[in-house]
Order: sequence, then C-alpha cells, then structure tokens
Amino acid sequence: QVQLVESGGGLVQAGGSLRLSCTASGRTFYGYAMGWFRQAPGKEREFVAAISWPGSTYYADSVKGRFAISRDNAKNTVNLQMNSLKPEDTAVYYCAVDRTVGHMTTMRTTAIDYWGQGTQVTVSS
Repeated sequence: QVQLVESGGGLVQAGGSLRLSCTASGRTFYGYAMGWFRQAPGKEREFVAAISWPGSTYYADSVKGRFAISRDNAKNTVNLQMNSLKPEDTAVYYCAVDRTVGHMTTMRTTAIDYWGQGTQVTVSS
C-alpha cells in the first residue's frame, strides 16, 4: 500500500520560512516525479512545485524565487523550502507523486497517481 507522509507545516509570520517534507513508501518510485500542490479555503487545488527523477525543477510563478524543491531518491523523499512567506501562501499543502511530471505542471490533478493527506501552512500578517 502506497503512503505519502508529509510533515513540517505550521504557523509562521509573514516573511518567515518553513520546510515541508514528504516521504513515500509502499512501492518502488524509480522514475517518478514528485511535487507539491496547495489548496486554500474556497479555492481549487493548485500546482506549487515539482521535481523530476533526474532533478529538473518546475515552479508556479507565484512562488518562483521564494520556494525551492529538492528530493532524495534513495529515501523517496521530497522537500519544499519556503522562504519569504506571504499570507496568500496560507493553504493545505499536498505532496504528489506521479509517473509524469507534466501531470503536475499542467495541474491534471485527476491524473496524479498518489497524494499525501495534506499539511496545513498558515502565514499570519
């Protein structure tokens, strides 16, 4: 059974930083892309960042220059370093794993193979 376990969410003041982590287990993830989405109350789930198996990175325009995604293929882990956080970054953040990074960058959420349970990030002004 595949599991994606996220950690690192919390409450932070505007301008602060948080680091999210997600560890995948239950099968081999060789070749899979990993990424992050977020969903704010009353809004649709949106793409945040993704990283392919070889390490190519992709970001939503709203987080470019502030967020950095990384992965450890040996540990099936993906991290999201979030700096210069803004109140509009407040959302539930979801880890995603899929065979095709394009499913993430084009927000084909129904095509994503695996999702985490989500972790809350709240940025106060």
